[in-house]
Amino acid sequence: MADRARGALLGLAVGDALGAPAENMRPSEIRRRWGRITGFVSDDPAGTDDTEYAIFSGLLLARHGSALTVSHVERAWHHWIADLDEGPFRGAGFSERGTLENLRRGLAAPISAQHRHAWSDGLAMRAAPFGVFAAGRPAEAARLVAVDGTISHDGEGIYGGQAVAAGVAAAMVGAGPASVVAAALSAVPMDSWTARSLRRAVTAARRSYPDRLTAERAVRSAVVIGGYPWTDLAPEAVGLAFGAFAAAGGDFRTAVLTAVNMGRDADTTAAVAGALAGALHGASAIPADWAAAIGPVRGSCLPSMRGYHVLDIAGLLTPDAPDTPDTPDAPGVPEEARALSGGDPSGEPSWEPAGTSFAEPGPRTGAAGTTVPVTAPGTAR
Repeated sequence: MADRARGALLGLAVGDALGAPAENMRPSEIRRRWGRITGFVSDDPAGTDDTEYAIFSGLLLARHGSALTVSHVERAWHHWIADLDEGPFRGAGFSERGTLENLRRGLAAPISAQHRHAWSDGLAMRAAPFGVFAAGRPAEAARLVAVDGTISHDGEGIYGGQAVAAGVAAAMVGAGPASVVAAALSAVPMDSWTARSLRRAVTAARRSYPDRLTAERAVRSAVVIGGYPWTDLAPEAVGLAFGAFAAAGGDFRTAVLTAVNMGRDADTTAAVAGALAGALHGASAIPADWAAAIGPVRGSCLPSMRGYHVLDIAGLLTPDAPDTPDTPDAPGVPEEARALSGGDPSGEPSWEPAGTSFAEPGPRTGAAGTTVPVTAPGTAR
């Protein structure tokens, strides 16, 4: 389970970094510039808002577990993002921009999500930690990510996050690609745009094609709205990600590169495909050179997340995992955050830190040997 958790979140970060240079590009533009992308095309690969917001949500989930509420999420957004004096907006998509503007005006959830981009893939991009936490429980993963998303998304934006979280939850216990897709579809209304897009993409992906380029074109044409200028539509991005995952039969390298080379919101589609395939096969399925390129995040979009590594979050979300030399949560994660403590009234296991603060004295060493903070979003620093 610990290896699958590391695979899911490291897979997300790898997909994000691989896809970032191709974001908002058409396949023809990608081919003219790089041919076919088969690895990092940047000399200094790094994750974007997809990775940093996933870390933010993962820390919040690690603090509150199944007891997470909309109030917890709203306070965390204020404390760690909206109320900080950081000058001009530093990154992320239109959904995050609209949410922050609403929060700074004094609006509260769910009204804070009533902006023009509540259907974006900003929740889907940060949904994987919920599937890691609720491994084997797709419905619980979908419930929790909807709680998180209430602050920033509505409608199809929520459904996109639920599909990803449920799919990762199924993959975390070894469900095959078909069962992962089924879990994602079970979490959203069957007549939703997200469900229709996901079904069309996966159906296209499962057909036989003479070559990879033809397959990618078929998956892309099944869901992309031609001529629409914005690429961060949740139904489209989620459909492309699951289509890439299905076309690859769950293979990590093939799934991520398929998502990247289809363009559009390539960092998000590759991040989601990477999270699904990483959860299914574990961290060992990720090419070593790709994994080694992922360091602690730089805070380019969320300055408050600077210094965290996705592997730190994987450790926090699998508190029962045995400590091994390559397990980054071993040195300094508080014991109260590493033990399950009973279940909620519905019978679903949940865990809460014993104290009121997640912090411990002094810094600790992160996955890449860097010093990182240990205070989680939503608590006093």
